[in-house]
Amino acid sequence: MHPLLATLRRLVIYLLAWIPIIVLLCLVVHGATALSWPDSLATVGPAALIYAFTCLSPWYICRARPLTHSTLSDLLLTFTVAAAGAGLILSGAVYGTAVMLEKSPPPVGPLFGMGLLLYLLSVAFHYAGIAAEASRQAERRAAESRTLAREAELQALRMQLNPHFLFNSLHSIGALATMDGVRARDMCVRLGDFLRTSLRLGSRESISLGEELQLARNYLDVERVRFGDRLRVTEDIEPGCDQCAAPALLLQPLVENAVKHGIAGLIDGGEIRLAARRGDGAVVIELENAFDPESEPIRGSGVGLAHVRRRLEVRYGSDASVDAGPSDGVYKVVLRFPCESPIASNSLA
Repeated sequence: MHPLLATLRRLVIYLLAWIPIIVLLCLVVHGATALSWPDSLATVGPAALIYAFTCLSPWYICRARPLTHSTLSDLLLTFTVAAAGAGLILSGAVYGTAVMLEKSPPPVGPLFGMGLLLYLLSVAFHYAGIAAEASRQAERRAAESRTLAREAELQALRMQLNPHFLFNSLHSIGALATMDGVRARDMCVRLGDFLRTSLRLGSRESISLGEELQLARNYLDVERVRFGDRLRVTEDIEPGCDQCAAPALLLQPLVENAVKHGIAGLIDGGEIRLAARRGDGAVVIELENAFDPESEPIRGSGVGLAHVRRRLEVRYGSDASVDAGPSDGVYKVVLRFPCESPIASNSLA
């Protein structure tokens, strides 16, 4: 079915667009005969209505003869014959209507020429419309492909993070088991609870920042069993930040790095500071940890930060940023991304 016939609204708009053409045809008939304006309209009106539907036929021909798969000679022959037939329909319809109304028939030459021209213009419009629709479909397919690729990449990044923090946690338990079996068992219990929560939240595209912060606290509770008083944590969370959406497990690799590459390398331990604030429609998260500037970098120490940076880039594009670096014995990571509703963010995933 022709797209203009799919809805009544489109059909009405199309027929209204023919009003100027009907006026032009009336002008031709009135100038070529002695008919008054009302008689000219009565003669042209029914014929123009018939011809309006005739000019919808190029849609079917244009689809059967696409420009990219047809030769020029084939197109010229097809549309020359079709336009000539359409011109005969218009001139014949006007002539027949005039005879039926017992009015002086207008000359068929000008009407045939106008019919020919109108049909060829219709062909051009139909080809343009088909090309525009093909372009829109291509854009939709490209957008769908980008969305699927984005979702696949986010899923892959999440799957890479799960073993990352699991292996670090098992390493911590192994180190503790050789020193204190009771504390190692306590850590296993805490780790089990932590893993159940992290796996449940990690299966979601987005969670509230409050849930993400609580997950980070749970992880630090596990590590406190190992480090004791050597691990100190302070928080400065601005009210309202916990309602913003955050990619699941976003802070997890950063907190792990703060412990593994920071506190673990200090004999007396150190402090991890976690802060969050809102402003200009965005949420800013700061994570600071003490570290030993003279210690050798641990192999793979930049993997977690790279994952966080890539996840924010894939999800938010240029609206998100990650700044990280050492200064005076403190390593600081600053995340900034739009503050969205967790419910709305999950519905878009």
